[in-house]
Formats: sequence, structure tokens, C-alpha cells
Amino acid sequence: MTHTAFEPVSLAGIKLKNRIIRSATYEAMADEKGFPTEKLKKLYINLAKGNAGAIITGNAGVQANGKASLFTMTMIDNDDKISAYREITDAVHEYDTPIIMQIVHCGRQTRSKITGLPTVAPSAIRDGFYSEDKPKELSDNEINEVIDNFVAAIVRTKQAGFDGVQVHLAHGYLLAEFLSSHTNRRKDRWGGSTENKYRIIGEIFKRAKELVGDYPILVKMNAHDGRRNGMRIEEAACIAQMLEKSGCAAIEVSCGCFEDNLYTIRSEKLPAEAAMKYTFKFKKLPGFIKAIAIPIAKTFIIQPKPLLKYNLDAAIQIKKAVSIPVIVVGGINNIDDINDIIGKSKIDFVSMCRPFIIEPDIVSKFKKGTQAKSKCIMCNHCAVMLEVQPLQCHYGRLPKTKS
Repeated sequence: MTHTAFEPVSLAGIKLKNRIIRSATYEAMADEKGFPTEKLKKLYINLAKGNAGAIITGNAGVQANGKASLFTMTMIDNDDKISAYREITDAVHEYDTPIIMQIVHCGRQTRSKITGLPTVAPSAIRDGFYSEDKPKELSDNEINEVIDNFVAAIVRTKQAGFDGVQVHLAHGYLLAEFLSSHTNRRKDRWGGSTENKYRIIGEIFKRAKELVGDYPILVKMNAHDGRRNGMRIEEAACIAQMLEKSGCAAIEVSCGCFEDNLYTIRSEKLPAEAAMKYTFKFKKLPGFIKAIAIPIAKTFIIQPKPLLKYNLDAAIQIKKAVSIPVIVVGGINNIDDINDIIGKSKIDFVSMCRPFIIEPDIVSKFKKGTQAKSKCIMCNHCAVMLEVQPLQCHYGRLPKTKS
């Protein structure tokens, strides 16, 4: 049977109006304690009005030492936040749109200067981008604490009225760090074999299922991470099968980590000026060094290829390994590609990030036929600026704000 993008469909009991999902996108619209703001609520309402098949929220932290170092991260680390999120889910549901919360522990991809706590990881290996901190290797007891905090967060998402939860296993965050041999060098029951590296995730599913039953738990996972001795598609396919056995509702396929952000969020042109001006890694460099570095970076840093549909081949391989729904994200920006992915490639759902930033109503435009391609030019200024301000489209312009 050939499916189409705009047919109503069910995902683990969640009813969607179409197969086009808003992928989790870091919004930076929380208050200083991690509570969602009215601005974030309005963003989700606009996505619902725009006919997104489902909304996956930007990642919410499950534990204080796993909070992102970017601007104002949402948290789901305490019961006192449940009612605030319930206001959001109630508002979104008025438009018959499901909303799924993504939860995360950032692992070594954060800064102790921001969290006030030591960074942690499966192994004490310094991150190539967040290099100012050498992470502490988690003890057995601390790993169990992480598991319990993920489980507690899953329970809270259900209590807050979210239609499901997505556990973030991708992009170099803590659970991805356990899965990748690039970051997991442990010799105990949490490292070594694929089964051992997966153990922490299996335990999250096992303990959560005991409390939330058939509540849909999705994941976002790397098919590969671009690192030497890291995740490869063959191992990812095995992990996908383990996820299915654990009761995973659906798998969103992505790639990469912060050590090479260009690999995950691809762009034709390097946003070098914005990165040098606003990111913690480069903004304190002397001006003369920046003046030299910017043209060198633009000339010699090779942008990963392809720019479009860059996770599709991996998603097809994952789909062959499992019977649960598969979602593909990455460089998808036009209705023709969406129809091909769903109709010909037999992937169940597509998800988009950047197209929804510039046009929250992009799905409505696709369905009406008034527009066939996103207006997003993939400049990536939206991503660079998340360190200092909330999410917005800058459309290729160098943002003007305090550094």
C-alpha cells in the first residue's frame, strides 16, 4: 500500500492529521528555573494552527547537571512544572494536534560554568567542542540515578497531558554517549558490547513501562555520529531492534554530535561571522584572530554532503530492521521529497526543524498547494544564536544583539 503525506494516521495510538512532524527544536524560551514561558506556548499554538501532524518539543532536561549551556532551557526535573506544561498541552489540543515532549540529559555537552555542577559522561573523555570541562565518569549509583530521573520525567510528561514522550538518544547527548564507542570506553556492565552500551536505555524503558504502561515512548537516535570508532549504521540497526523489543513506539533517525555540528545541521555556507561573534568557544578571541580565522574557515572547512535528505538512506536501513514506525529528519524542505520519502521509500513519517522556524504554517501551505518548498535558506544563524537569545529565523542576516 502506498501512503500519502496528508492522510490521517495513527502512531502508537496517537492520531495525526498528516505524516509531517515538527522535529524537536531547541527554543530557548524558558524562564531561569526551566519553566515554559507564554512565548513558548504561543510558538506551539502557531505550529498547531499551521497543521503540523504532530509537534515534538525542544528538549527538556531531566536533571540539573544535564542542563544545556544554551540560552534558557526548559526542564522537566520536578513535579512543580507539571501544571505549567498542562497549560501548553491543553492549548495545543484545542487544534486537534498531538504534542510530544522530548527529554534529555546533555552529558558532557554542557558547561559547568553554566550548570554550576561538574559535567558527567560514561567515560572521562573531553568533548572536542565543550573542551573546557573534562567530564566525570558516572559511577554505577549515578547511572541508576540518571535512569530514575528519566523515568520520573516520563511519568511527568504523561501527567502533563503530552501525547507521548521522545527520549533523546542522538546528537552526542548522554544516552548517545553511552551508545557510541567513541565516548563509552567502560569495561563494566555499561560498556563494551552493544548490549551493555544499550543497557541504560533498556532500563529506562523497563522501569518506565512499569509506571506508564502503554504510554507512547519514542526515541531520536543516531544512525551514525561521524566519529572514528563511533556509531555506525550496522550497530544502529541492531540497537533499533533492541528498542523495538523494549517497547519503543517509533524511531526518529538522525546523525552527528556537537563535536561536528555541521554534520547534524547541514548548510551550504558556514555561518562563520555569527559563530565568531556569539558562541562561547570563539567570541572572546582577539579581533585580529577572528579577522584571519573567518575567511580561512570559509575556505577550508568542508561542508558535509549531501545537504538534502541526508538521513534517508540510514532511515531506510533502520526501517528494514524493525516493524515499528520510522521517522526521518534532516534536509527535508519540499513537498515532492516528502511524497517520495513516504510513498516510494516507505518511511512512515518525515520531520522537519528549520522549515518550521521560518514558516510555522508550512504544512498548510504544502497541503493547499500554495507553496511547494520551504523559504528556509539553511543559513544556520538560528542555531548559532541559541547561545544568547530565543529561537528565531534570521534569514541569512548577521544578527545584531549583545554578545
